[in-house]
Amino acid sequence: MLPPSTRTRSLRSRILVIAACLVALVSSLVVTATSASADPPAVTASSTGLLLNGQAWWPAGVDAYELSTNWSVNAGCGAMVDLNSFFASQPAHSLVRFDAYQAMAINKNTGALDFSALDAVFAAAAAHSVYVLPVLAPQDGGCDNGVFKSESWYQTGWQQVLGTSNVMSFQSWVTTAVNRWKSNRYVAGWELVGEPEDPICGDPTCNWATNTCPPDAATVLRSFMDTAGAQVRALDSQHLIFAGFTGGGQCGTGYTDYQYVAASPGIDVLEYHDYGADGVPLPGDQWNGLAERISQAQALGKPLLVAEVGENAGSCESLATRSAHFQTKIEGQRAAGTAGVLAWDWVPDPRTDQCTYDIGPGDPALTMLAAHNTLG
Repeated sequence: MLPPSTRTRSLRSRILVIAACLVALVSSLVVTATSASADPPAVTASSTGLLLNGQAWWPAGVDAYELSTNWSVNAGCGAMVDLNSFFASQPAHSLVRFDAYQAMAINKNTGALDFSALDAVFAAAAAHSVYVLPVLAPQDGGCDNGVFKSESWYQTGWQQVLGTSNVMSFQSWVTTAVNRWKSNRYVAGWELVGEPEDPICGDPTCNWATNTCPPDAATVLRSFMDTAGAQVRALDSQHLIFAGFTGGGQCGTGYTDYQYVAASPGIDVLEYHDYGADGVPLPGDQWNGLAERISQAQALGKPLLVAEVGENAGSCESLATRSAHFQTKIEGQRAAGTAGVLAWDWVPDPRTDQCTYDIGPGDPALTMLAAHNTLG
């Protein structure tokens, strides 16, 4: 028989072991329950395209850059939109791309941060089950801080406060925006910069005609995508990152440089922007055309979204003719392997007496797009 002191120690040891096992069991159950209850990301990507809740998804929607304009709050960009009416008019599970620039979150009266205009966009999209792709900054600085993004910006400028209308660096804006809206299930992903390119400016206005393309443009742009993309991943591992590329041979993404930059782990979905080739499904040449971009995307195992397709109509062409041209484009691009299309640009007040890209309520292009917006 064990002495009393030994029996006490033995009993205490057994109690501690049992307690440890119970703690481990409870912790395991908590982890399991948390994992099971966490919502998976709605929009994901595969080598063959986009998926929505696990089903094949080919979104056919619109760009509507001006959605966050609120003249009582911010400096605005484009017309004000009745957000409830706009999102109610969009087909279910469609995709809308819009500008979510820092300037849209700055109160023009106080100069302080004011998220109300942007919050309203995300809330209205969720209320109507429409997915949104926010663009966090423009290449040319328009409607934001007015600063054109030259090579120095992609090297270090994005980590500095630049321009007169911004209160934080782009790096800080990415953190602010992603943390604020990442829990919204109707965020399809993040686009860091709309139409990024990496020139050296030849004059104070960075006029394209005087800009030059440095030999390290692709390397600098790739480094930016790697670093900024990693920042987004650390904040939000659930949502996709869209490239924003124009795709037509711009500085840093011309020909094979497009694939080099697109291979960045900070990019999930590639882009191409289609203008100036009315009714042509696969515009461009053998170096920088859409067919080449599709081939490069397939080589990388990443989907490619035609994130802007624009054609002038109004005084220069009938809306019906433009809709027919869009139809030809979409059918050919989808057959060639693209992952979706967005038409540029929806506005609440189309200028039908002028030659513009405007697409407004009642435009036959909207009915055509809705027919191509498919799930499953």
